[in-house]
Amino acid sequence: MTTDTDTLRLAADFAPASEADWRKLVDGVLKGAAFEKLVGKTYDGLKIQPLYPRAKDAALVAGRAPAASWQIMQRVDHPDAAKANAQALVDLENGAGGLTLVFAGSNAAHGFGLATTADALARALDGVHLDAAIAIELQLGESSAPASVLADYVKQRGFKPEACDIRFGLDPIGDAASRGTTAHDASTLGGNSGSLVKQLHDAGFKGPFLAADGRVVHDAGGSEAQELAFVLASGIAYLRALEAGGIALETARELIYARLAADTDQFLTLAKFRSLRRLWARIEQACGLQPRPLFISGETAWRMLTRRDPYVNMLRATIATFAAGLGGANAVTVLPHTAALGLPDAFARRVARNTQLVLLEESNLARVADPAAGAGGIEALTTELCSTAWALFQEIEKAGGVVAALQAGLIQTKVTAVKQARDANIAKRRDVLTGASEFPNLNEAEVAVEPVAPLTPPPAPTAALRFAPLTPIRLADAFERLRDRSDSLLESKGQRPSVFLANLGTAADFTARATFARSFFEAGGIAAVDGQGSSDPAALAEAYRASGAGIVCLCSSDKVYADAAVPAARALQAAGARHIYLAGRGGEQEAALREAGIGSFVFAGGDALKTLEDAYTHLE
Repeated sequence: MTTDTDTLRLAADFAPASEADWRKLVDGVLKGAAFEKLVGKTYDGLKIQPLYPRAKDAALVAGRAPAASWQIMQRVDHPDAAKANAQALVDLENGAGGLTLVFAGSNAAHGFGLATTADALARALDGVHLDAAIAIELQLGESSAPASVLADYVKQRGFKPEACDIRFGLDPIGDAASRGTTAHDASTLGGNSGSLVKQLHDAGFKGPFLAADGRVVHDAGGSEAQELAFVLASGIAYLRALEAGGIALETARELIYARLAADTDQFLTLAKFRSLRRLWARIEQACGLQPRPLFISGETAWRMLTRRDPYVNMLRATIATFAAGLGGANAVTVLPHTAALGLPDAFARRVARNTQLVLLEESNLARVADPAAGAGGIEALTTELCSTAWALFQEIEKAGGVVAALQAGLIQTKVTAVKQARDANIAKRRDVLTGASEFPNLNEAEVAVEPVAPLTPPPAPTAALRFAPLTPIRLADAFERLRDRSDSLLESKGQRPSVFLANLGTAADFTARATFARSFFEAGGIAAVDGQGSSDPAALAEAYRASGAGIVCLCSSDKVYADAAVPAARALQAAGARHIYLAGRGGEQEAALREAGIGSFVFAGGDALKTLEDAYTHLE
């Protein structure tokens, strides 16, 4: 049997389409609006075009070995070391390839974590064969003691250090940046771990030992380029410290690895992981070294997790893991979907583990090396991220390095500016948080977590250096505080605050805006009570009185508003409505509507968070 691929071209009967042809069709849809309307923009100011041609002369970004899987890491953070051990053994028996040991007080502990004692570490690792190709990664806080404790444990158990795959996770710069204080002074902060690294390396451990951790910036609300620049600046500080400690650069670069956060922006996350490899290769070249692939450990982002509708976090983690894996991550840790609610139980841990197993074993994502190579959009994003991150890195270096930049507030100021812009877009629901700011469920069932109270933070050591911290955030927090307020009222008064949807006209007139208004108010925990729909102001007023709601929102089309909104508003005001909203913009009628009693307008792009906060003042 022979085949001729030339005869199988599915588009052979169609004329070839050019970009000009596409633009002509787009212009017809835009109807005179500017093409820029279709151009997106990242928080770094990078423009994302709606269409890209294939990138010419694109080269693979060297990362994992061809067809090699990334390591499936599973988080171990139960404060009870025996229970942590039981969880770890289940994880390893069911597909995990490594363990991320999170210690209390680390910037990623989020209220839990292992104790930093030898006994706790020994209990947590009981039955784990560290020389059996099981990867271990430490996430440390102010204290580097667990690194030494683990080295001693390896020796006591008779494991050969060179046979163990351990990333020791020493990161004094990242830890100090997240807490805003450190016991080390500026001259030793970057290099205070150098002697420990040399000791561990001389003992036969391969490392890497020092982690340049971009999650610190990401967790605080920073941008992709800011995260990359922080990783580069931290990595350079560690390279200098190791070289000053007598370790040759050729060896020193093997002792450093990076951590990046992976979030729901699939293309930006993918481009970010690719960008870091290019940027680090440039640093190695500047050091006179032949570039080698940097080890990059990815973790799904803390800031993207929601406490409300947490099952959506499963989807967020899947997208993030997909992007990190295709971007070339060497190892990935998935935060369980209930992590923002407390210590995850066995089910949540299983889902986190299986998220990676399905992507690797069923979707075969690791089979192709750098699958994004040549894709015009990804290549453009990668290049632009590299340029922007490199410029930020140079700015940090001009300030005297990462420690000096933290002392001067340079990094914090830039991160805060992006966080504020992000907060504004979240408040206006331009950045959608499904289950929190959009599509809320006021009747969601309680989700199980382990019955373990968060730990009391360990006492801070005497500070030799202080500066503004890069404090971790969650993007949904402001909307979730309103939901908490609603839950509190439900518990104390037996009912949630409510808004009556005064639906004007027929279902065809009001359904679209009534649906919008319901989601709008319930995102703040204010239950929506639907009216049946009527054009009679008196009937609407009576339905409002019967609803028991404190506030009311008129819902209909602009056409109906033109004739019926003013008399309806007057009737509702006379019926005792504390505050009247209108779903939509006031337009030319705004003055007349306000005079009739309309107090606020709710519409797409408005400040939903402020409107909802104000609604509670009217309700109370």
